[in-house]
Amino acid sequence: MTTKKGRKITGGKYVQNRKKKANETGRQIRIIKLGKEKRRNKRVKGGRDKSFLLRASMINLLIDGEIKKISIKNVLETPSNKFLARQNILTKGTIVETDLGKAKITNRPSRDGIVNGLLLR
Repeated sequence: MTTKKGRKITGGKYVQNRKKKANETGRQIRIIKLGKEKRRNKRVKGGRDKSFLLRASMINLLIDGEIKKISIKNVLETPSNKFLARQNILTKGTIVETDLGKAKITNRPSRDGIVNGLLLR
């Protein structure tokens, strides 16, 4: 006996228990580009607001135990995908050019709403 897709062995249908709640659905992918800073707020579960970046021009760099805010000149390379670097998209692991030299982004700007990094020597 062959079983039909989406049915129990007895022939009954599997019925969806319930629909997804708003907080269980996925969100749009946030792409952070190089440019004048632009951010948005989104209401999340619990009524809180989560801020996320759409564009960034500054990076917080850890230099000799101090954190300094420095402007990003250019996106040099993205190890995960070379096409992201061509489009000036900032992701974790991206190597950017700053006034002080090359720096690597160490956080996920799409989640944190801020760009942090380490200076490469």
